[in-house]
Amino acid sequence: MDRAALSRWVDAYERAWRTPGVAALDDLFAADAAYSTAPFEDPHVGLPAIRELWEAGRSPDEEFAMSSEIVAVEGEVGVVRLRVHYTRPRDQVFLDLWIVRLRPDGRCARFEEWPFWPPGTEGGYDPGPAAS
Repeated sequence: MDRAALSRWVDAYERAWRTPGVAALDDLFAADAAYSTAPFEDPHVGLPAIRELWEAGRSPDEEFAMSSEIVAVEGEVGVVRLRVHYTRPRDQVFLDLWIVRLRPDGRCARFEEWPFWPPGTEGGYDPGPAAS
C-alpha cells in the first residue's frame, strides 16, 4: 500500500457511508475483515457483521463534512486522522484515528478506529458483539 491507495480507500469509505445500503462494502472490505469501533472492543468480523454495523450506525437524513489526513503508511498498514462534523440529525464534531490494513487487492482486512469527542459532549461507540 502507498499513500495514494490509502487515500482512494478513505474516499471510497466516505462515499459508501453517504450512499444508502451496504453494497459498496463488498469493494471496501474483505469477506473475513475485522472492524473495531474503538480500542479494546471486540471487532465485528466478516462482511455480514460489518453490513449490520453500518446499517445500525447510519441515519438516512444525516449530513456531515469529513476531512482526512494520512499520518503514516508502512507496508500494508496505514494511519489516518479524520475530523467529522455532523450537522444533522444533531450537531456533533469528533476526531478519529483509523488504523487500516489493506490487502494487495485494495480491500481492508482490518479496520480499527479511535474516536474522540470534545469534552462535555455526548459521544459513543458500538461496543461490538457481546462476549460469550
